[in-house]
Amino acid sequence: QERLEESGGGLVQPGGSLRLSCEASGFAFSRYDLSWARKAPGKTFEWLSHCNPAGIPTYYADSVKGRFTVSRDNAKNTLYLQMNNLKPEDTAVYYCVKGGNRGQGTQVTVSA
Repeated sequence: QERLEESGGGLVQPGGSLRLSCEASGFAFSRYDLSWARKAPGKTFEWLSHCNPAGIPTYYADSVKGRFTVSRDNAKNTLYLQMNNLKPEDTAVYYCVKGGNRGQGTQVTVSA
């Protein structure tokens, strides 16, 4: 059974940083593209970044380009999202996604 479990969210002030993690199990992690996405209240689901099996980012949304960095550790079956210079509009539930599956999400709140 495939499982994706996000962690690392929380409350941070504008300009701050967080690193999200996604621990995966139940599939051959190193063989798959993985993605980060988010859903904010009243907004549509937004793809943020895609990462190929080798750990090379293949996409960043314009809204996060230059501030967020995706990476992975295939030995640990873990995907990461380093988020810097966070803004209030980054407030959302963040999801790790593999194909049609996603985790439960982790809440990120950016507020003074």
